[in-house]
Amino acid sequence: MDKVLIVIGDATETLDTMYPYYRLQEAGFEPVVTAPEQRLYQMVLHEVKPGWTITKEWEGYTLQANIAFKDVQPEEYAGILFSGGRAPEYIRYDEELVRITKHFFAENKPIASVCHGVEIPAYADCVRGRKMATVPKCQFDLEVCGGIFVNEPCVIDGNLVSGRTFHDNGYYVGPWIQLLEQAREQKN
Repeated sequence: MDKVLIVIGDATETLDTMYPYYRLQEAGFEPVVTAPEQRLYQMVLHEVKPGWTITKEWEGYTLQANIAFKDVQPEEYAGILFSGGRAPEYIRYDEELVRITKHFFAENKPIASVCHGVEIPAYADCVRGRKMATVPKCQFDLEVCGGIFVNEPCVIDGNLVSGRTFHDNGYYVGPWIQLLEQAREQKN
């Protein structure tokens, strides 16, 4: 079974993470959760409530990381997902995560990003000239690193598939899984 990385940290958004996690299983892939350390992580729920101008946050489920960034051999994985929430703002500086990120872009493997997940490939200098969706408040992060912001529920730019928030899960996760399935067929 082909393995696919899901990148998280504390305060990763629950729906950004769990929907693709289970969709990968349905498609016959093994989701492997990676984080700064191999331990239990607290996820959160994010929503801009009616009348609010900022995101409200609640605690979500917890999720066990299967492997620490430092132990990931990226060539063993078919693809990667950069989940959203507040975690990317903090984990993007991890040198091992930058190493992993650069591998997937260099090898043209299927990559998915949602919401704040864009902050990781942006910091890793992998978004120059690439079109991506992200939550509008991360538009600056994308553009200052040379990426092109597209305010759509699914943006496909070669091997890179992105959505703005968990509200776009039904639009961008399917095309990303199709890229993973195509890569699996070509391998076999």
